[in-house]
Amino acid sequence: MFGGTFDPPHVGHRIVAADVVEALDLDRLVIVPAPRPPHRSAVLPAELRLELTRRAFARDPRIEVSDVEFGREGPSYTVDTLERVRVALPDDRLFLVVGCDQYEGLGGWRQPERIIELAEIAVMRRDGRPLAPDPRYPFRVVDVTRIDLSSTEIRRRLAAGRSVRYLVPDVILDDVERAWQSDRVMNE
Repeated sequence: MFGGTFDPPHVGHRIVAADVVEALDLDRLVIVPAPRPPHRSAVLPAELRLELTRRAFARDPRIEVSDVEFGREGPSYTVDTLERVRVALPDDRLFLVVGCDQYEGLGGWRQPERIIELAEIAVMRRDGRPLAPDPRYPFRVVDVTRIDLSSTEIRRRLAAGRSVRYLVPDVILDDVERAWQSDRVMNE
C-alpha cells in the first residue's frame, strides 16, 4: 500500500512506485488516494484525484489504484484502511510504503502500534540521508530514484500560469490544467 493525497498525481509518483515494486519484488502495489487526509487539506476534489490517479497508473499492470478509503465518513486514517485490507486479504504479506518524513512522524499517527501489526513498514529513502530508526517501529529501507518534484510544486506552477508538461503524465495533463482553471478547484 502506498497512500497519499495525489493532489495531483505526477511523474515522481510513478517513478517511485515502479522502484518500490521492483525493490520489494511485489506482485502488486496498491495506490490509495486519501479522500480526506487527516494531516493536510487537498486542493483538487477527492473524486477527481482518484480518477486522475487511476489514469496516471493505468498502463502499469503491477499497480492498482484503490478507492478503499472512499465512501466512509471522516478523515482517512491508515490504520482503518489497513484493517479493511487485512480482512480482505488475510493471508497476504502487506507492506505500508512511506517516505522518510512520514516514517519519522509515525508516532503521531492514529494507533501506530496497530499499523505495524497489520503491515511491514517500507521506508522510501530518496536522498541517501540516514534515517533515525525508532525501535518501536521496525522498517525496511527501499531506495528509490530521487525526484525533486511534489504536488505542491505542480500547484505552484499552475497558479503562476506555468506549464506542468512532463511533470504530470501526458494522459492526465489536459485534465489537470483544466481542473486548475475550473471552479472544481478550491482556493489554497
